[in-house]
Amino acid sequence: MSTDRLYYRPIPQAQGGRWPLAGGWTGFSALECLQRGHAPRVVTDAPDAVIAALTAPRPPLMGLALDRPRLMGIVNATPDSFSDGGHYDPVNQCRVLAAAGADLLDIGEIARIRPALEAARGLLPVSVDTRKAAVAQAALQAGAGMVNDVSGFDFDADLPGLVARAGVPVCLMHAQGLPQTMQDDPRYDDVLLDVYDALEARIARAVAAGIPRHRIVIDPGIGFGKTEAHNLAILRRISLYHGLGCPILLGVSRKRFIGRIGGAELPADRVPGTLALTVAAIAQGVQIHRVHDVAEHAQALRLVAALNETREAGQ
Repeated sequence: MSTDRLYYRPIPQAQGGRWPLAGGWTGFSALECLQRGHAPRVVTDAPDAVIAALTAPRPPLMGLALDRPRLMGIVNATPDSFSDGGHYDPVNQCRVLAAAGADLLDIGEIARIRPALEAARGLLPVSVDTRKAAVAQAALQAGAGMVNDVSGFDFDADLPGLVARAGVPVCLMHAQGLPQTMQDDPRYDDVLLDVYDALEARIARAVAAGIPRHRIVIDPGIGFGKTEAHNLAILRRISLYHGLGCPILLGVSRKRFIGRIGGAELPADRVPGTLALTVAAIAQGVQIHRVHDVAEHAQALRLVAALNETREAGQ
């Protein structure tokens, strides 16, 4: 990896700004210039290509405009899910999350989710959470409109071609290592920049497979092969990833590090901590938030929107 490369992180500001950030609800007038082995420095301009990537409005995702934050409700159809597996009927949960204010749903495990997919199809856009081409194909046939691959196309070589042929969007997540061992001793040279480079490579691979960039969403993979310190380093500067020119999806809901920092042993008790991180990420322009607790987040988003409207009106 080159130590000479410069990375530019937009510094979002609550009101106005010289440039709009990703065509969304916030803007920026300055940037952090980041370089491996050097302290960050604040600059007031960047190359034209960088500004273009940072400011271009993101295209709609499954018909959803991304000029405001969107909530992706998690439907765990597997009984062994770490947070809420087996605690509800997946079909009914689709309806509950839709009524609570979800914009789209993310469902996993085709053997169990077909009824949930069919139930959700008439409610909201649906993403299938899978690394496997066979599962993705079955889910797309059952009504899913997006693939969410936590391996970022590292697991199944057949999945990129399937997504390209289907003409559906895909979320490419960063993960270091395999799920069974990824938390054993994850290490990075510079986690913020290493993840950026890895996502950039995943995007290039997807484009080479025939998936247009406007159908790609990225996820930095909080908690996937990352320590608590790594997670926090990414979250502090997550606006850097707007430079990749794709919408950002964030999945922090109820994760273990939230419990460690916030003093909540049980996943269900980590809603306040999750909400705090979500609101902080919204301030950095992150468009899609994958959460278990949709009603609480929908309420928070309504308050954030109300504050923004009041500010714009000069009140």
